[in-house]
Amino acid sequence: MDTIWLTGAEWLAVLRIGLGLWWLESWRHKDKKTWFEGGGITWAADIAAKHRWTPVRSGFEVVVRPRPKTMAYVVAYAELALGLGLILGLLTPVALVGGLLLNVLYFTLMIHDWAEQGQNSMMALISVVGLFGMSWQTWSLDNALGWF
Repeated sequence: MDTIWLTGAEWLAVLRIGLGLWWLESWRHKDKKTWFEGGGITWAADIAAKHRWTPVRSGFEVVVRPRPKTMAYVVAYAELALGLGLILGLLTPVALVGGLLLNVLYFTLMIHDWAEQGQNSMMALISVVGLFGMSWQTWSLDNALGWF
């Protein structure tokens, strides 16, 4: 593979680190007080209640609605963990799959609002490229530790 400036593995690491910074920004920009009081989950509940797919509506009612504070913490700290994991290259395949799943869940919830899909589709694409390109081969703790 011919590239300019960096090797192919280094460019994949740049993508991985950039995706990690994106996840970290998703965590950083949240109004934590409002978010942890259930603000984000309340917003999502309104979206889920109007969703055209019954499994999404009922799944939200069973899994998320009964535990809004817990789910708020799960989402926020998942974003933080994904960001740090991808930036440091620690458990990178796990972080890439986890991030892809979060993006797919958000995609599914917001299926009717295409204005919201650009960021998630790009993050999902980078996750797939990072996963199949094995972006943990360079500039990562995984590589330093001999993992994966």
